[in-house]
Amino acid sequence: MPATRPTDGEYVCHGITWATGAPRLLLAPLPGGPLVYAEVMNWQLGFATGPERWCTGRYQFADTVRVEAIACPDRAPAGQSDQCPRCFRQDEFRFAHQYHQDGHASEALRRYMDQPHWLYLATFADGATKVGTAAEPRKRSRLDEQGALFATYFCKSPDGRAVRHLEDAVTRELRMSQTVRAAAKLKALATLTDLSAAGATHDHHVARVADALAAMNTSTMLEKWAPPAEGDRMRVADGVRVLYPHDLREGEHGFTVVSCVGTQVLVVLGGGDDVDYVLDLGALKGRRIVFGPFTSPATAVQGSLF
Repeated sequence: MPATRPTDGEYVCHGITWATGAPRLLLAPLPGGPLVYAEVMNWQLGFATGPERWCTGRYQFADTVRVEAIACPDRAPAGQSDQCPRCFRQDEFRFAHQYHQDGHASEALRRYMDQPHWLYLATFADGATKVGTAAEPRKRSRLDEQGALFATYFCKSPDGRAVRHLEDAVTRELRMSQTVRAAAKLKALATLTDLSAAGATHDHHVARVADALAAMNTSTMLEKWAPPAEGDRMRVADGVRVLYPHDLREGEHGFTVVSCVGTQVLVVLGGGDDVDYVLDLGALKGRRIVFGPFTSPATAVQGSLF
């Protein structure tokens, strides 16, 4: 689907996606209409949000190897998850993460899981490291959206069941996490001063995982992930950088996105402010957004930062 800039108006935000090869906001226009993939890089993003949470739709299988996002037809309030009860029941992808444990799946999900999958290791700005998996069509975009600084693919498994058993084995043998909290990623990027420590940590864990896989008689073909160019400025630790001090989930905001790593972005406010701010656009998931000529509240930065 082609990307565009959203026109002024109201949308339900589905969050940030890298599925199209670049960071974009996925938006469901109100009161209806197809999803919009909206550019975020290098343009003034002005919007107002509210605290209520709204359904972010569901996923369905476009063919045997791809899933596609579908907007909630009712634009309904969210339930206990990010979805309304109707979209939750109809979501064809929701059993994917438990598939290797209980085998519960529709025929479409079985076909999807039967394709090759990759095992990878990702390391973030604070050195936190996780093991993860990606289906063949998502090999690149899955890592792009993670917000890692370094990542390595280890092996290509024949299907999703085999790769998830490998993932669980690495977690069990090395006490390796399968998740890293978004708040921790954001804080680490805001305080980033040096890439060498995270790089050394990643190399250390790559060696550990490779040895563990060898002990499981699993051959490896180490392949480095190349981080997207959109994150270059975020990965260079220079200038004054602080956490954005306002809650994106309510109020009015306006800034220009100058770099993006996963869902975390580096923004400038303009108006003579020489500070770069770090924020997580993922916080907008499930919020209604009104786009327009909005600006962020005045921000006071401590003089000790300069």
